Amino acid sequence: MARFTTSTLSKYLLQAQVAAQALHTETAPVPPEVHVPLRKQLKDEAKKQKAAGKKKKKNANNQVVDGWELTVGIEIHAQLNTAKKLFSAATTSFNDDPNTRVAFFDLAIPGSQPIFQKETLIPALRAALALNCQVQTVSRFDRKHYFHWDQPSGYQITQYYEPFARDGSITLQARDGIAAEDGDGVMIGIKQVQVEQDTAKTLAQPGGVHWLDFNRVGAPLIEIITLPEIHHPATAAALVRKVQILLSAVDSCVSGMEAGGLRADVNVSVRRGDDPSAPLGQRTEIKNLSSFKAVEDAIIAERDRQIAVLETGGVIEGETRGWSIGSTETRRLRGKEGEVDYRYMPDPDLAPLVIGDDLVSHLRESMGQLPDVEVDVLIKEFELTPKDALSLTALDGGMRVEYFWNVADALAARLGLDRIENLACFQLAANWILHELGRLTSERSEAASEELGFTEDGQCERLPVEQLADILFYLHTRKITAKIAKELLWVVFRGTIPEKYPSVLGAIEEENLWFDELSETEYAELADEAVEGQEDVVRQFVDYKQYPQGKLMFLVGRMIRLGPEERIDPKNAERVMRAALPEKYVPALKASD
Repeated sequence: MARFTTSTLSKYLLQAQVAAQALHTETAPVPPEVHVPLRKQLKDEAKKQKAAGKKKKKNANNQVVDGWELTVGIEIHAQLNTAKKLFSAATTSFNDDPNTRVAFFDLAIPGSQPIFQKETLIPALRAALALNCQVQTVSRFDRKHYFHWDQPSGYQITQYYEPFARDGSITLQARDGIAAEDGDGVMIGIKQVQVEQDTAKTLAQPGGVHWLDFNRVGAPLIEIITLPEIHHPATAAALVRKVQILLSAVDSCVSGMEAGGLRADVNVSVRRGDDPSAPLGQRTEIKNLSSFKAVEDAIIAERDRQIAVLETGGVIEGETRGWSIGSTETRRLRGKEGEVDYRYMPDPDLAPLVIGDDLVSHLRESMGQLPDVEVDVLIKEFELTPKDALSLTALDGGMRVEYFWNVADALAARLGLDRIENLACFQLAANWILHELGRLTSERSEAASEELGFTEDGQCERLPVEQLADILFYLHTRKITAKIAKELLWVVFRGTIPEKYPSVLGAIEEENLWFDELSETEYAELADEAVEGQEDVVRQFVDYKQYPQGKLMFLVGRMIRLGPEERIDPKNAERVMRAALPEKYVPALKASD
């Protein structure tokens, strides 16, 4: 076998970069790839569509087309959460300098051999178990041959014939966002899950030049292949979303679609609905969809295109098509004359992969609760909405819901009550952890680029559990106002309280932030002041057909503006005004008329 040194590897890397820049004569270094947030991409595309006078069709009521049946199968590629690549000891790379995480085998240097990195199997197995798959005792690796600049060896190592997991399923419920036509739930079969290599990253440059970053070559992926059992676009998007949530929950996937760690290819076909026994129509494949919205939109567009072709007497060609964010149509990438011949063959350099039952049992027992179970508990015990429960379990890789449990325990200790005995307090905690904490680092916040710092054990570096529990406790027991509570939240987030005061309580005491609410008499006097000169508004409450809620809130708003805001509870102000209108102000108005 040939012997190689570090200088030899550097030489090959240099040659690879030069080859990728065949038409490029400059010597400028590879610029870092700028990540454009998905939200900005969508906004920019919407502006282009508006400028061009085009409007996108809304997805509402667009799940079915009368007389036609849609069938979709999905292939999901997810990068595994591992420190090493699949067949080399090179470390996996995230935003490292290009071509700095590369081993000899990654570049297919002659004489180098694949060495299966056993630790990459653990997250793959966790993913298979989360998808209810049957783990195969023996699986094997195959070579999938094709030639492209992003694949140095001319083949990809995958598991085509004998994957490590088969025959799984994923259950989607209405709360997951499936189409209404699928009712309360639907089960989609998983044909197989296989491990395989990723390819190099291609960086397109002006003038038809492409630069290559080989850091990603050999990164471990799993490919999840569903059965063609999906019949509505929204359900397809819900499945991809659910898979991402599951993979995150079991610490299997590096990142989600928004960060490029998960990609989806969809196979779409249509047939007339009057003959369910007829064979499925010719399918087309839409490659590399990078958001849940793109999955739904692309399927709708391709379905409508195929139906239009068939209704005009045309024939659907087997082909690969592409999709761009904000588009209204798929575009042809390349044709397929029959099945592509990848010349699959067993990899002669890799032994069969043997997985022991004891390892599978250990992972199954130690995997913990899956998101559906935890969502059910949140809905049942705390009466959270399905949307809020799902958000809590999905955010921050499951760390935010762990933070919620810790805050709930701390609140229960302060209240001296079991959690379920005081739902309002814990619903308040869930609301704040979802929304108020999110506002601290939202795009409109001055701290937009900062992180909250959640940890796997449910702690938060910027907002310690005990301090948030204190704020929520004093707010729930009406010792402070919502305005003061939000100001305290910012102070804790900024780190001021640990420097100046021993605790949240210390800050409230020192600054006298306690809520000294108005008495009933003071509320009544304030209501009189707010109604003064507002006869036209009060007249709206005389013999009304529909209660003028807007006018009521106008008068309540005047109470808050005229009085000491720090001593007013808006709900109590509304209660006093609502009672006084029919008992006092309306009769007085009638008497004066």
